[in-house]
Amino acid sequence: MADTRRVPDLGALELLLAVVRLGGVGRAAAELGVTQPAASARIRSLEDKVGVPLLERSARGSRPTEAGALVAEWARQVLDAAQAMDAGIAALRERHDPRLRIAASLTVAECLMPGWLVALRETHPDTAVTLRAAGSTEVAEQVRIGGADLGFVEGARTPAGLSGTVVAADKLVVVVAPRHPWARRRDGVTAEELAGTPLILRDGGAGTREVLDRALSSFGGTAPPLLRPASTTALKAAAVAGAGPVVVSELAAADELSGGRLVAIPVHGLDLNRPLRAVWPSGRRPTGPARDLLALTRRSRAGAGG
Repeated sequence: MADTRRVPDLGALELLLAVVRLGGVGRAAAELGVTQPAASARIRSLEDKVGVPLLERSARGSRPTEAGALVAEWARQVLDAAQAMDAGIAALRERHDPRLRIAASLTVAECLMPGWLVALRETHPDTAVTLRAAGSTEVAEQVRIGGADLGFVEGARTPAGLSGTVVAADKLVVVVAPRHPWARRRDGVTAEELAGTPLILRDGGAGTREVLDRALSSFGGTAPPLLRPASTTALKAAAVAGAGPVVVSELAAADELSGGRLVAIPVHGLDLNRPLRAVWPSGRRPTGPARDLLALTRRSRAGAGG
């Protein structure tokens, strides 16, 4: 069995190859993000371990000795093998990692995610899924910092620093209790009237609020909220109780609208359509269960569209 005590670590081999390629320890140190004294010390340690000089140093830089050129060639093979092993391990992890961390806006988490996860479980019964429901702003941040493998947000644009794709269509509706004065209006309300009316609204980090604020920006924005419930369920409960008008996802209010507990009020001159997106860090495509869930949402959308 080989004596691994004589085998340099991968970092030292990478440094040696950089010196050979760039012709100087200083240039190699700058490329690898270490100080020149630290790089020089590491090269000396490498030479001590190998037992022969590896570099010829001069005022013009450094070049490999005959032994150094031979060790550099071996180092290149070792590093290639290490990269291949790393890629293989990543592939194994992708196939067998049983975890999936999801962060989703409340609308997606409550209205769409249950069905998607049931379908995912049919093909990945061993995957342990954690779901965090939050406002779209917080969801985007969780994906950026690595706290979630895949995020689902509401809003007109993909958040900065993330890539995304539309997985569902939704629209906001203005709803009131059947006894509210607006419920007796045949023609609904105007955008100006909606902007001037105190509404029951979620906080600013919610995707619903972002879409509404943008839609009403040319009409003076939203009036100070009447109430600020912490969840969509509380939002709808306040509307059913007659507390005032609510702007909510049509998906989220479907049961209350079909059951007659809430009434949808047309708003003239306002586009409240919005996409729902899956998002992930820019430059990194979803892998493993996250990739499979994303594919499932796309198939669901295609089926709904057909």
